[in-house]
Amino acid sequence: MMRFQRFPTATAGYVLVWRALAFVVAMGIVALLLALSGRNVGELAVLVARSTLGSRFGLEDLALFMAPLVLTGSAVTVTSRIGLWNIGGEGQFYLGAIGAAAVGLFVHGPAVVILPLMAVVAMMCGMAWIAVPTLARAFAGVNEIITTLLLNFVAELLTYWLTTGPWRDRVTGALVSTERLPVAVPEIWGVVHWGFPVAILVACGLSLLMSRTSWGYEVRVSGANPGAARYAGMPMRARIMVVMLLSGALAALAGMFEVAGTVHRLQGGMSDNFGYLGIVVAVLARRSCFAVIPAAFLMALILDAGIVLQTQQLAATAVLAITGLVLLLVAIADELAHYRPVVAEPVRRSAAGVSS
Repeated sequence: MMRFQRFPTATAGYVLVWRALAFVVAMGIVALLLALSGRNVGELAVLVARSTLGSRFGLEDLALFMAPLVLTGSAVTVTSRIGLWNIGGEGQFYLGAIGAAAVGLFVHGPAVVILPLMAVVAMMCGMAWIAVPTLARAFAGVNEIITTLLLNFVAELLTYWLTTGPWRDRVTGALVSTERLPVAVPEIWGVVHWGFPVAILVACGLSLLMSRTSWGYEVRVSGANPGAARYAGMPMRARIMVVMLLSGALAALAGMFEVAGTVHRLQGGMSDNFGYLGIVVAVLARRSCFAVIPAAFLMALILDAGIVLQTQQLAATAVLAITGLVLLLVAIADELAHYRPVVAEPVRRSAAGVSS
């Protein structure tokens, strides 16, 4: 007799197979809905493939999307390793952009000096923005999900106030924007700037830090079994503070690269929900810092495909719907990956029972 049994762990290969099936099912559902709306699914598929992976312009867009997604995804992933969730990547992204814009607008000097200074100030702003939730979590046990989430709205409103008030563009009169920054992150391929390889290196460095160092081991143990970590004398409170501050710095660095490498000015709404999408990337990465890279690629591909679909008169909300559908099916696939078919042995009646 065959039955399915749930196991506590699932191998990476098994999870990958189930996720591939989930993605195929998601694309099948999207194709069915597009066909029912009267669209030519084959033409749309060819157009999306040609405009994203089949053209230099599409590949450049993928890299520009991936850079902030890798950093915000890493910001969420690194806190998940210690059992916490930083939902405030959006706010830290904005604070990083604000700090970088402040240096670019008001500090003058050569780019070789200003750009590193922008990165340092941006990361410091991100760490300062997450400092209150960090202290509240470490010393008072306050849920970091609520505090980091609420600060997102404050950061966004602060950005709108700066770009419509004291920092508004007085040169061109652009709405909700500062003037163009005098320095920019150098480009390495078309419009792709150095933020892309730096983000990849950061994800790889975090992966090595978590897997090859004693600090990473203590973080993983603290997240997997806090009781055992305390019994072993690991400084839980210090680990929580360092991990949370590191997370804020990573999300803020994404804001710096976006304002100095892609947008070239501080704008209201410039984040494009990269902070929130970083949560999706972290979920897809399954707490693996290295897996953030392919997860960010998948999310960037969905965003890039969504832009192509919008040129075909599809609503912008279709991108969010596709993202939500993929995430839902992936979550289901992750759960199904824990189940294995097992052969149930037949119940044998005892000799005493038979004789009676």
